[in-house]
Amino acid sequence: MSITATAVHAAAAGATGLSKVYGEGETRVVALDQVSVEFRRGEFTAIMGPSGSGKSTLMHCMAGLDTATAGSTRIGGTELVGLADKALTRLRRDHIGFVFQAFNLLPTLNALENITLPMDIAGRKVDQAWLDRVVDTVGLSGRLTHRPSQLSGGQQQRVACARALAGKPDIVFADEPTGNLDSRSGGEILSFLRNSVRELGQTVVMVTHDPVAASYADRVIFLADGRLVDELTMPTADSVLDRMRRFDAKGRTS
Repeated sequence: MSITATAVHAAAAGATGLSKVYGEGETRVVALDQVSVEFRRGEFTAIMGPSGSGKSTLMHCMAGLDTATAGSTRIGGTELVGLADKALTRLRRDHIGFVFQAFNLLPTLNALENITLPMDIAGRKVDQAWLDRVVDTVGLSGRLTHRPSQLSGGQQQRVACARALAGKPDIVFADEPTGNLDSRSGGEILSFLRNSVRELGQTVVMVTHDPVAASYADRVIFLADGRLVDELTMPTADSVLDRMRRFDAKGRTS
């Protein structure tokens, strides 16, 4: 199944015929099977599917964290397949933001230093007006001098989100960003990600297993057995859960 952008939105990232295979012979596992998809600029997309469906593998290949076995992956107009290591590192650093389930903050740095770290490493000047806007959007203005150990889990994840956005990336990939948070903190992070799209014009792609988390997105794409099988726009938690139940039912009868 191919899911493509409309003419209204340009693609921030995309894949064509993307396949990922692990192992050989009896141990061969097809994690992705001829996936074609586009992620539209200024849109919040959630990727869902049963365990082992390939959703995290898709995100990792799209973000240049894993290599494709076949097919094409693009960030903006740049093809990732065949890109030299140094060029791929620069692309990830300058054009992609990452938010993971583990906050991945340096304990010796305060919140502000963690937020600006990628730009400091790259030797890039911080856009102070943009940074102030991101910090205000994420609600961290009063906590910038605190180290991670002095912050709650939700606050640490907000620091990670601000770090992902501070460099004005083309796209932010979030892998189960609320997995280590309670429901209240998780809701705050999801609201921030949604607001970053609506108020800051960011593009966000999130892998999640949670229908409530997916309901914050503008659209949800569903994977099963390494293939794209469905798409849902303007999702609600109930509509997402209903789709997931259909996939589970098909799995039990196949």
